[in-house]
Amino acid sequence: MAPTPDSILYDSYGPHIDGEFVRSAGDDQFTTTDPATGEPITTLDAASADDVDQAVAVAREAAPEWRSTAPDERGRIATRIADTIRDNADDLAHLESYDQGKPLTQARSDVEGAARFFEYYAGAADKLEGNQVPTDEDSLIVTSREPYGVSGQIIPWNFPLNLTARGVAPAIVAGNTVVAKPAPTTPLSALHLAELCREAGLPDGVFNVVPGGSEPGAALSAHDDVDALTFTGSVATGQAVMESAAKTITPVTLELGGKNPAIVMPDADLDEAAFWIGTGIFTNAGQICSATDRALVHESVYDEVVDRLVARAESTELGPGVDDPDMGPLNHEAHYESVLEYIDAGRDSDATLAAGGEPLEGDGYFVEPTIFTDVDPQSRLAQEEIFGPVLTVIPFADREEAIEIANDVDFGLTGGVFSNDVKQALSMARRIEAGNVYVNEWFGGSVETPFGGVKASGIGREKGLEALDSYLQTRTITVNLDERE
Repeated sequence: MAPTPDSILYDSYGPHIDGEFVRSAGDDQFTTTDPATGEPITTLDAASADDVDQAVAVAREAAPEWRSTAPDERGRIATRIADTIRDNADDLAHLESYDQGKPLTQARSDVEGAARFFEYYAGAADKLEGNQVPTDEDSLIVTSREPYGVSGQIIPWNFPLNLTARGVAPAIVAGNTVVAKPAPTTPLSALHLAELCREAGLPDGVFNVVPGGSEPGAALSAHDDVDALTFTGSVATGQAVMESAAKTITPVTLELGGKNPAIVMPDADLDEAAFWIGTGIFTNAGQICSATDRALVHESVYDEVVDRLVARAESTELGPGVDDPDMGPLNHEAHYESVLEYIDAGRDSDATLAAGGEPLEGDGYFVEPTIFTDVDPQSRLAQEEIFGPVLTVIPFADREEAIEIANDVDFGLTGGVFSNDVKQALSMARRIEAGNVYVNEWFGGSVETPFGGVKASGIGREKGLEALDSYLQTRTITVNLDERE
């Protein structure tokens, strides 16, 4: 029998600090809702700035013992966390689907991804080696890689569990403690993850969660005792986090927005290109920073590709995430209204609405898979991140024009090229200004693959071994070996 919200949820939630749920020091509460119905799921105590102070103090107190824990033991604990996540995968997937809105199949994939992050970084725990610097015989210079201390992490609402694990796993394996602030519309999976980590043997105080809105986020990003910050979300909020961090000279890792181009060359397999572009824009209702926001299609195959994309959009089944449709609702009302505003702007422009464009009647925050064609590359549709199931399709005449359009945005997170000419595909891929470029696919890579952006899309890399650089700093020790007579 599938889990239901009542069988998964607790009667109430508060911050998870020092290994247990606590009542907030403040009086504010907030409600998380089912985006498929708009109905409330549960009510939570909102963490206050005082709660953040408590969580950071607890994390700082736990830091010395955790960093001195043998690396192989940290790895074993991370492995047990991965196993515990898998043991609770069905509950976590249903919880994520109810709270975020995504189809169960996608939620299950996210849960497995969360387990893989802990499993992957567990294997790196006892391999975080320093170096010996070559020098003359009268000195010895060695380096070691050491944790920063307390890692503050601010998590978005599009992949709550997966992205919490993406940051927490490398942070704790590297010897840091963590205070995480999940998004107010999707707080539940992070809180349950903290409980599962404790069940798996993670010491109290190593991973703490402070749910709520802007108050705990601002308090965490400006906190004097936070040693490193990780943020995933909008450019505007990322800028605010970076400004706060600058006042305390705190290093930041930022994974921000994208407006990602998928270039379709005339020699591409058009069925494959349309499949991957549709997957890239309609997965998670387009609420992905690495989504295929812009399809740049050679004019000689433009109509053929548009026909395939429209067919994909019109065949996409919408419904509540727990029913496991092709596409679920948008996550919350304010975002739903924002996406509809962009669609209205598209209607008012010279672009052609080729598919969708309407909200579904009835409850929930559902928007049809939407395609605009013949979009002006300088329009809002083509320049701004919509973060919804809205695809803009732009024609181009030759390779140079394709690259120019692809790079003529503020963002640089992902991009892609579809071509059966390997030399052409690789040559173009190297010219796309993005941190990750896909060839004849989308969402390529895995837990092992470094991910991050250039330009306004962020600083630093998540995933892969490079992610550990956000949670480790280098200490250099020099020794004088000169024996003076």
